Amino acid sequence: MPLLHIKDISLSFGGLKAVDSVNIRVDEGEIVSLIGPNGAGKTTVFNILTGIYTVDSGEIFFEGNAIQNKIPQDIVEAGIARTFQNIRLFRNMRVIENVLIGSHIREPYNFFQAVFRTRRFRDSERENTLKAVRLLREVGLLARTHDYAANLPYGEQRKLEIARALATGAKLILLDEPAAGMNPQESEELLRFILSLRGRGYTILMIEHDMSVVMNISDRIYVLDYGKLISEGLPRQVANDPKVIEAYLGGVPDAAENNRA
Repeated sequence: MPLLHIKDISLSFGGLKAVDSVNIRVDEGEIVSLIGPNGAGKTTVFNILTGIYTVDSGEIFFEGNAIQNKIPQDIVEAGIARTFQNIRLFRNMRVIENVLIGSHIREPYNFFQAVFRTRRFRDSERENTLKAVRLLREVGLLARTHDYAANLPYGEQRKLEIARALATGAKLILLDEPAAGMNPQESEELLRFILSLRGRGYTILMIEHDMSVVMNISDRIYVLDYGKLISEGLPRQVANDPKVIEAYLGGVPDAAENNRA
């Protein structure tokens, strides 16, 4: 059974088909990339997976359970977390505080226990802090623990956003153009970092335009164009697919995604 199984999902905006009968399978421990020209519908798929958009038709199963059209909080609690193409950190909060926000999705205490700082509250906060420190060590940001997020260089902000996603306890991490804005050296470092995440048991579904990252890291690749899947397979198969070459040479942005994604 796949960890994530997307079956025939479709979504339209005002009569424009942004996603058209898309099928994607991600097995546990894989790194799968979703690629395509600008406006192909990639981020729209991520927004559907994370509960921002609801599908017109189709089904999405995570660990065998249907999750289509659930609210974002329920999807995070199920074990899916994401990063964004444009980094979304709490810039005026410290690095460790950004990570702690991710862990608060699964708190065992209630409002009154937090107000009165009961033992359950204190124990949970202590455990969350230790977990946050461990994650910061794993992503190489331990020395930045008490710095403000706004003061981190771009590449480290990317890592912090991923650390916050990991803090939710997710099994599947959705990365939306993690290499965007990075120079070749930073992209190479990111590639090694994502591979290390798989080594620690995470599964990755990634949108990425940097083909050197995609081809060197992906187990399998899906290609979208105008909301439709036009190719899927191993990196070498996809790279040599005439439909993929044509889409990248002559693709026109999809108005639906430009307006919505």
